[in-house]
Amino acid sequence: WYALLELSDSESEMHARERFETVLGEAIESGCVKDAVIAESIAQSQALWHLRESISLAEKESGKSIKHDISVPVSRMADFVRDTNRALQQALPGIRNVIFGHLGDGNLHYNVARGGDWSEAGLLARQDAVFALVHDSVHAVGGSISAEHGVGQLKRDALARYKDPVELALMRACKQAWDPQGIMNPGKGLVVYSD
Repeated sequence: WYALLELSDSESEMHARERFETVLGEAIESGCVKDAVIAESIAQSQALWHLRESISLAEKESGKSIKHDISVPVSRMADFVRDTNRALQQALPGIRNVIFGHLGDGNLHYNVARGGDWSEAGLLARQDAVFALVHDSVHAVGGSISAEHGVGQLKRDALARYKDPVELALMRACKQAWDPQGIMNPGKGLVVYSD
């Protein structure tokens, strides 16, 4: 696991740094953290953020993958990743997970890429099975199959499997109230349920 943290403090930059160094030192001593780096300048900070922001571009260069924009309770994140990775390896030996996100709010981009002997076409042919496995795992830990990017077209039919009928009715009512003519993002999300 790699975590990129950006901190601020109402007192001063020095105060924030001292507090962070104390917490980081304790984490290293306890074995929770193996290594760390603290940016010493804005340029170093930007370089670290560039690494994080380039993950999607690097992933695209390696070919198509099966993408998930999910949310998982932060307290269940490590268990979810471990268990779901294990289940996917059992179902599709040799695949590669590309997992990154916004850990503070539980949002993960949990992507499944080809690895080992998998061809792009072979992996994409298993997309529905991968969606079901990942979404079932998300649901089992009390998460959501849709986070910051919305439901879209790929997940709209899966909602009935993971959402309570009352939740779906509320979502349709909100959509109808906000977009009674069905002109906002037609064909996406819950538009298919509106009258």
